[in-house]
Amino acid sequence: MEHPVPPQPSHVPVLYEPILALAASASRVVDGTLGHGGHAAGFLGAGATVLGIDRDPEALAIAQARLGDERMRYLQASYASPAALAAVAEFAPDFILLDLGVSSRQLDDPGRGFTFRPGAPLDMRMGPDVPTAAEWLNSVERDELVHAFREWADERRAPRLADEVIRRRNRGFTTSDDLVNAIRAVLGARSGPGDFARIFQAVRIAVNDELSGLETALPALRDALVPGGILAVISYHSGEDRLVKHTFRDWSAGCTCPPAFPQCVCGRTPLGEASPRRAIVPHEEELAANPRSRSARLRCFHRATAP
Repeated sequence: MEHPVPPQPSHVPVLYEPILALAASASRVVDGTLGHGGHAAGFLGAGATVLGIDRDPEALAIAQARLGDERMRYLQASYASPAALAAVAEFAPDFILLDLGVSSRQLDDPGRGFTFRPGAPLDMRMGPDVPTAAEWLNSVERDELVHAFREWADERRAPRLADEVIRRRNRGFTTSDDLVNAIRAVLGARSGPGDFARIFQAVRIAVNDELSGLETALPALRDALVPGGILAVISYHSGEDRLVKHTFRDWSAGCTCPPAFPQCVCGRTPLGEASPRRAIVPHEEELAANPRSRSARLRCFHRATAP
């Protein structure tokens, strides 16, 4: 039976073909980061029933207008929230997708404050459940600033940048210009878009609590899969990819007894398999059509078919 494919967004979703190939036989799919519904449209076209989750109410409204309600369920929440994880467990999917990071619509809308273009508000919220970037910068402790700039922007001058942010709080952070000027004060006049992008990304990750949410969600999503189901994660930042890679590798490991032991006493068996072992990356044609996909890394974990 052929199924109608809902209209696609103006851009093809990141790693669309590999994702659809992985989910080709899936009947119940969770899209934990629904966005405009690009990947979900493909799942519906293949005949699956889809639970679409997104913390952004605007994204959900756009996706629902495009995808409709036939074989679609919608939930406004972070994929890592208790409500979302409970809904996923009840849904009992055989395929789960997380497409991490920020959507093109969010990046392109100056009002959402993800950009360092002049005059943009310092917002960066993926949903209404977190403080704005301005509120975070104006209130967070120095140690959290240093951690964010060092870990998520790979910035070696993180302590100096944190001190500069704190020094400028008497004027208050309101727009992108305020953060850009703080960056330039520490990194120098020659700092440019690459530096701004790194540090704005770090603030966005901190504001939306992205990595701790991912760490919390991964084991719950794995356990929600039916035996033999697949958890697929697209990441765009080295910290995200490292977390996913190490988690999937740990789940794939069997006995951890020392080699000198004559027999296994730990009783550990693999929970499944990370396959393929290397991350899937966009091909040249996709990179040409969508340069924003250049940092995308797709990793997959196949849950064991039996305990």
